[in-house]
Amino acid sequence: MSHYNVWPVPTISYGMSTIFEFFKIVLYIPLFNALIFFSNFIPNHDLGLSIIILTIVIRFLFFPLSIKSQRSQKALNAINPHIQAIKEKHKHDQAAQGAAMMQLYKEHNINPIAGCLPLLIQLPILITLYRVFIAGLNPQSLAMLYPFVHNPGAINPFFLGFISIAGRNVVLAVLAGVLQFIQAKQSMAYMKSSGGANPQMAALNTQMLYFFPVMIVIIGWNLQAGLILYWITTTLFSIGEQFYLRRTK
Repeated sequence: MSHYNVWPVPTISYGMSTIFEFFKIVLYIPLFNALIFFSNFIPNHDLGLSIIILTIVIRFLFFPLSIKSQRSQKALNAINPHIQAIKEKHKHDQAAQGAAMMQLYKEHNINPIAGCLPLLIQLPILITLYRVFIAGLNPQSLAMLYPFVHNPGAINPFFLGFISIAGRNVVLAVLAGVLQFIQAKQSMAYMKSSGGANPQMAALNTQMLYFFPVMIVIIGWNLQAGLILYWITTTLFSIGEQFYLRRTK
């Protein structure tokens, strides 16, 4: 089997096909090989533990960008009263408003896009990881392995020997929701410590604090446990990042 048939590319257009093929070769196949590579060194080729390890490795690689993004967002929150004052003062003159905003950012040494850029860089990789973990549960995906990555011959569908990562797991889904709530609570507290948060944004964040964890549980209820394991791992890493941010502010 050719490993270019494992992840079919939508026939939308030549341009879109090229983009999908690019991400497949540059991100998807290397990450899948890394997943199996780690599992080869784990007792019983535990794919669940391999998912955890690969998620942690990727999050560590993006740790500096993630920290920079959150600190940049906090800095923007701190000058929010000045931003609102400028918008009110120049509400009928967009050019003057833009010039005043740029001057404000310059005075406080803030890059307004610094908070978004790291996320935009990470997002394709995180989405690809999600697809890789789905592929990891399919024995046919082993056709994508590089020659130097040992083919285990079969996928071990159990995490720690008794949790099926190919099936649903209500306990893991609920745990993912609880951890998401804790992480969101931490993030809100960190942003509030800067003061001056936009009231509308603060209200939206408060609503999402309860809504998003519930949605995680509902969605996770029907997902494969391996994907929920990935979400739990990345959420725990985010909680660790919040502790680091609070200790180094």
